[in-house]
Parts: sequence; structure tokens; C-alpha cells
Amino acid sequence: MREFLENTDRNLFLYLNGKHSAFFDAIMPLITEFWAWVPLFIWWGWLLYKKYPKKLLIIVLFIAGLILATDQGANGIKNTVKRYRPSHNPEIGAQVHVVNNHKGGQYGFVSNHAANVFGVAFFLFFLLRPAKKIVVASLFAWALFICYTRIYLGMHYPADLAGGATWGFICAYILSRFCLKLV
Repeated sequence: MREFLENTDRNLFLYLNGKHSAFFDAIMPLITEFWAWVPLFIWWGWLLYKKYPKKLLIIVLFIAGLILATDQGANGIKNTVKRYRPSHNPEIGAQVHVVNNHKGGQYGFVSNHAANVFGVAFFLFFLLRPAKKIVVASLFAWALFICYTRIYLGMHYPADLAGGATWGFICAYILSRFCLKLV
């Protein structure tokens, strides 16, 4: 069963990573950058301010702590599991499409990007409930899109991203429970 899952993960990665173009090669590295999403972050910040006008600083501090927890926890998992990134995998590394010859660190499970973005998406989801469908869609579309860029850029297998998303959810759930008691 484990071999089947690993092969499925690898084949799905190679299929998705193989769908590339010069246009997307130019923009995908930019899209994964924090600054590309500032307008969306401002909108979400405004929504938080409307719901918690006197507690926004506490929420921002919790988000900073969340990103620290998801990022450092993902690094810890990555250095324990030691699963090669696709671009570092000796079996398929030559088949992986990488952009600007950027291959990332040696290990990829779990993805820090996925942990961070899904952590933030779930945290905001928990704090903004009940939220309009457009808000929920924006949170999870953003997180899924960032995850897709990691496959496109040759950095992560889908399972790396699912593991990161799971770690992000766990951290967001725990920290949101504490945050909601303070706001």
C-alpha cells in the first residue's frame, strides 16, 4: 500500500509539474512571494478589524505566533522524515521541471509554504466565522493556489503539501481556540 501511495504521489507530481510554459515560468516565482498578496491581506485585515475593532493587535500577534509555529514545526518534521524533494530525488530529479534552477533544500515533507498558508487560512476562517462565501473562497483558493505553485516550481510532491496543510490546520485550530478566548 505504501508503495502504491508513493507511486501515485510521484506520478501526480510529474503530471502536474510537466504542465509548464515560459509565461508561467516567469510569474510563478513571483506569485509565491508575500508581497504579491498584500492587497488580499489588507482586505482580510479590514474584515478582522470590522469584527474585532479593539483586539486587532492581539490577533496580529497570534498570526505571527501561528506562522512561527507552522514554519518551525514543518522544519522539524522535514528534518525528521528526510523525504527528498522531487528535484533532489535521484530517481526522478532529471525529469523535474525547475524554474530558475531553484531546487530548494534537500527535504520536502512537509511543505513550509503549505503549512503557513493553510495555517493562516484556517485561523482566519475560525476567527471570521460565520463569513460570506467569498471570504471563505478567497482564503482557501489562495492557499490551494500557493500549494499548486510549489508543484509547478518542482519543489514539492502533493503529499508534502497535504502534510503541510494538515500541520497548518492543527496549529491554526489550537491557536484559534486560545485567541478566541481573548477577543
